[in-house]
Amino acid sequence: MPFLVTILTRFSLSCLSFLMKLRLALFLLLLSGAASAQDSLFARKLVDTLTSPYFWGRGYTNDGMGKATRFISAQFKDYGLRPLDGKDFVQPFNFNVNTFPGAMDIALNGKQLVPGKDFVIGAGSKGVKGTGKLFKKDSIHYVDLQNRVLVTLHDKLTWDVDQDVTDFTEVDLLKSALKDQPSSIDIDVENKLVEGFKTGNVCGIVRGVAKPDSFIVMTAHYDHLGGMGTKTFFPGANDNASGVSQLLSLARYYSQHPQPYSMVFICFSGEEAGLLGSKYFSENPLIPLNHIRFLMNIDMLGTGEEGITAVNATVFPKEFALLKQANDDGHYLVKIASRGKAPNSDHYWFSEKGVPAFFIYTMGGIKAYHDVYDISKTLPLNEYNHLFRLLVDFNSSLMNVKTVYANKN
Repeated sequence: MPFLVTILTRFSLSCLSFLMKLRLALFLLLLSGAASAQDSLFARKLVDTLTSPYFWGRGYTNDGMGKATRFISAQFKDYGLRPLDGKDFVQPFNFNVNTFPGAMDIALNGKQLVPGKDFVIGAGSKGVKGTGKLFKKDSIHYVDLQNRVLVTLHDKLTWDVDQDVTDFTEVDLLKSALKDQPSSIDIDVENKLVEGFKTGNVCGIVRGVAKPDSFIVMTAHYDHLGGMGTKTFFPGANDNASGVSQLLSLARYYSQHPQPYSMVFICFSGEEAGLLGSKYFSENPLIPLNHIRFLMNIDMLGTGEEGITAVNATVFPKEFALLKQANDDGHYLVKIASRGKAPNSDHYWFSEKGVPAFFIYTMGGIKAYHDVYDISKTLPLNEYNHLFRLLVDFNSSLMNVKTVYANKN
């Protein structure tokens, strides 16, 4: 009988232990899901905010870029980051830019066109007001000689930013906007060249606890194209509210989990005008460039079902191996594609000065780019949490420490 009691007691304790472990596992799983949901909600809120009409495309009219500068600075302060120069989060600089603050009215063959959807104005165009006849130059070009207007047909519309003004006006027209060949134009477009447009890079730091003079740098440009006239703006959800959102998530995380190295966060301005903010910082650095262990530039991170691409992967193969290993260990993304050197984002000026740097962007999903359809509502952010954890793990491997972030699910 005592033997039977002993067996039953051990069996009961074993069952109790199993149930406790099961409950703990379920609790951690629920906690993990809650954390992921919270991270996703945080990201969505940031992208919604940065793409709202209030920020007007984070550009050059309606103080769009200025509002974004102040917003990001306030976020850094709220998270507990310190200004990189010890005084102010903003590193000011300026440049010339052509803007379109007023009239944006065009009719072709008597049909009124919708700015952004039917047409965009060439970024370097001068303002013009008049009526004229259009003459066919070739299969996609039509010219109004009297008013110096060039109409170009396109299958898809994309806009840009220019620092200069040409001596003519270009109208990029969506082919499907008209059924008949363009023959007449009524146009009223206002431009304004802003000389010395004032802006700045937003720079913050979380000081390292062991090697504060060694730096891991995370960067993302916060500017976009701004507005074209008084009714049309370009939200820039994927490009690059998504990258800014991820950077702010990392800044918030590292402010709560200081690392051996100092963690630096820079939101560049003027990227769309020619990588101007990153060029200015690389020439006027607020930290010694040769003390940067690695710089990770993040841009267009709103999708990811086909993985990510790492620019400069072939230039820095050891770091690329660490990135791939972190991804394999965490089972995060389906693919990390390798790409060579390219001057296509803000990493460029740094790697040109010998700073090891990657530029990563997501692949797959929506194709909206530099148009009015790059909006928060259709941006999936489906790999946001996996990207966050991948970057945390990669940074840890660069510092040769174990990742503090425990949520791997």
